[in-house]
Amino acid sequence: MAVKIVFATGNQDKMREIREIMADLDAEILSMKEAGIQAQIVEDGTSFEENAVIKAKAVAEFTDSIVLADDSGLEIDYLNREPGIYSARYLGEDTPYEIKNRTLLERLAGVPKEQRSARFVCAVAAVLPDKKVLVTRQTMEGYIGDAPEGENGFGYDPIFYLEEFGCSSASLAPEQKNAVSHRGKALRAMKEQL
Repeated sequence: MAVKIVFATGNQDKMREIREIMADLDAEILSMKEAGIQAQIVEDGTSFEENAVIKAKAVAEFTDSIVLADDSGLEIDYLNREPGIYSARYLGEDTPYEIKNRTLLERLAGVPKEQRSARFVCAVAAVLPDKKVLVTRQTMEGYIGDAPEGENGFGYDPIFYLEEFGCSSASLAPEQKNAVSHRGKALRAMKEQL
């Protein structure tokens, strides 16, 4: 019988990425919605790790399955690591990423490339059936480009550039991105622990 893992997210893009990364696990991976769970989650932690644990514990109240949750975001050094843990809520809950990305590019106008260093951070928390909590954290280092590029990613991917590829993370093929991404690394580290 395959293990059941419930992922504390309703984001379909994220679910697709998670399923690709965890494909070699003998597990059925469901989103909260697919598992029929409607938890009210208040992300009031002060770090990616805290928010991931808050989400995983909230969903674990409704199931005996393994629950995974991630909290991830973009840190831009020049902007005091903004948007950071507020990446999803930056400029408001329902603001399209096109506007968020444009705003960040405007805020960085005229800033030289060497001062545009940034990273994607991902913390993954697991709550096991015995309520034990595991946490991993990984990053993907890069810089903020001058203009959006690429159609493959979502969120801040079009403005996040990777030196080694010479393009934005939205320009990478999904397999390439999952191999180097913050989420890919954090989920693989969690897979080891599970």
